[in-house]
Amino acid sequence: MATAIITWNEIHAARRRIAGVAVRTPLLRLDPARLRQAGLAKVDESAPVIYVKDESAQPVGSFKLRGAYNKIAQLSAEQLQRGVITYSSGNHAQGVAYAARALGAKAVVVMPSNTPLVKRAATLALGAEVVVVGPASTERRQRAEELSATYGYTMVPPYDDPAIVAGQASCGVEIVEQLPDVELVLSPVSGGGLLSGVAAGIKLQAEAAGVPSPQVWGCEPELAADAAESFRTRSLVEWPAEKTTRTICDGLRTQSLGNLNFELILRFVDGVVTVREEEIQTAMRILLETASLVAEPSGAITLAAALFHAAELPKANKVAVILSGGNLDPKSGASAKENA
Repeated sequence: MATAIITWNEIHAARRRIAGVAVRTPLLRLDPARLRQAGLAKVDESAPVIYVKDESAQPVGSFKLRGAYNKIAQLSAEQLQRGVITYSSGNHAQGVAYAARALGAKAVVVMPSNTPLVKRAATLALGAEVVVVGPASTERRQRAEELSATYGYTMVPPYDDPAIVAGQASCGVEIVEQLPDVELVLSPVSGGGLLSGVAAGIKLQAEAAGVPSPQVWGCEPELAADAAESFRTRSLVEWPAEKTTRTICDGLRTQSLGNLNFELILRFVDGVVTVREEEIQTAMRILLETASLVAEPSGAITLAAALFHAAELPKANKVAVILSGGNLDPKSGASAKENA
């Protein structure tokens, strides 16, 4: 298991580094009355107030720019000249492509064949070279490593890297700055970059300030619940691609948590809850109807957890849910089975 630990100083340095590139995204309160109008009759005055951290407001439509820019901005001039490479189902691809273009580096992205076309097109539009492989996350990683060894590209991992995690941690720090009395923060989890970063950022900030920390929970599809199993058993497990690719959450189909991410999750995360596909689709509709937010399935999963799995989560008066991305294929809709 990885031994690197993210420090508070590294998170602060990452925030300074990405300032002016990654956006300090808004934290939006969902109106209980509008939730009731959207069909959630059980929402009453005693229900937790839900706030949405809208990472779809980033220039690439997702949180991934935070970690990608933090990583690439630390490379040497020689490394930038050789170029960078990554493997991604879409959002990290766009983050790397955007950051590489901003820093004058070539970007190569290995993407699975079941990537939504809107994400592949956006990656190409940002100037990256795209290499397409099969649907397994292990397959795209292997191909990226082969190309890195052949051409000297610097690898920019999607999650299992201290610089990536430190960049994603900035999202969590912003939440507690924007809502100091938040009691529960919900993050999607796949490879674990966002969840481990958010949890580390929130917990280390509370420790530094000498104040109680909100709980941080991960949210994962039932159909791709390797992280939930790993957290429950305290043992890193891997699910086969034929299982994880069943979910409509194309950004949450990674087969296993990263080693560093798993270590940080065990240290800082309070729990992981799983969510059904139909609940995710309902949450997408509710975000659109109540807040005019377009969420991809991976981004809506946190609201689905807050609305439909409150009994499994700790009691809280104020809950922040991270809408991790809004790169939804307009042709596929909420039931994008062709991308599964």
